[in-house]
Amino acid sequence: MSTNRVLKISSADMVARARARITEIGAIEAVHLHGDPGVIFVDIRDIRERQRQGFIPGSIHAPRGMLEFWFDPASPYARSELMTDKTYILHCASGWRSALAASTLLDMGLEVAHIREGFSGWVESKGPVEHPIDRRNA
Repeated sequence: MSTNRVLKISSADMVARARARITEIGAIEAVHLHGDPGVIFVDIRDIRERQRQGFIPGSIHAPRGMLEFWFDPASPYARSELMTDKTYILHCASGWRSALAASTLLDMGLEVAHIREGFSGWVESKGPVEHPIDRRNA
């Protein structure tokens, strides 16, 4: 697809800027942190990705579109399970969306990191994966 559109900043540049200011951890390190009581894994992928590919056991699903509202205790959409002083480790599929999301939560004053390689890196690093129950076959 060809276009003459000129952006002020590209999505790749936005991700690079976010990565320059946030904490990134590798997938192998994330796997080792799984089960740490001071860490909460937050899956920002779309619900369909989670259903198709599975998810990190114990992770909280907080889609990127609602992230700021779910983490803000003053928001009518605040989620109680996200109101902790624990370290949040975000992930998406490949690390781009979660880098942007981590940058946003950092702006909000939260202690946050993200998995550089995303869920695909988690799977490649042999991290545990849980699959949703298919209620049609249950």
